[in-house]
Amino acid sequence: MPELADRRGQWPVAASRTAYDGGGWVVKVREDRIRRPGHPEDEPFTRLVVEHPGAAIILAVDDDDRVLCVWQYRHAVARTLVQLPAGLCDVDGEDAAEVAKRELAEEAGLEAQEWTHLASTYSSPGFSAEQSHFFLARDLREVGRGDFTPEHEEAEMELGWVPFAELHEAVASGRLADAHLATAVLLARARGLGG
Repeated sequence: MPELADRRGQWPVAASRTAYDGGGWVVKVREDRIRRPGHPEDEPFTRLVVEHPGAAIILAVDDDDRVLCVWQYRHAVARTLVQLPAGLCDVDGEDAAEVAKRELAEEAGLEAQEWTHLASTYSSPGFSAEQSHFFLARDLREVGRGDFTPEHEEAEMELGWVPFAELHEAVASGRLADAHLATAVLLARARGLGG
């Protein structure tokens, strides 16, 4: 059996081109022609890659073990989903933990004194390079949103505090379908939150 660990190493790329440049939006699509390692005689095959800068997701928990949730419309699934505060890692050189701190302030007007990195995962590595960084934020205090002005879907987003046990049950029963929310809740539960 191979070692139980992810391994680095890119397969040979015979050709690559930008199939979609994002048009000013967050994602780009790249078309790569790749080969299996050690098989230079094989014909290259095509894989499309969605280039995405990644995101920081924040499970903000108050002193009463309630989680700050956001209800936000997501057009791709035509639903308003229960989600967590989150934001893109779209500033060059900015650490994911700094993104998390910035997003918690912008979306909720909060800052946390205690931060725990729960995990970093790939959302859908079959076609996307997006990496999600999950953080638990505790010891919260209000600081205001600064000069942040929400627009588009964020302008319609609703915020609310949900008891962690209730949120965990809703995830475990399948009533909530956002992968980032489910991952953060299950990671926190595995570390003993709400237990």
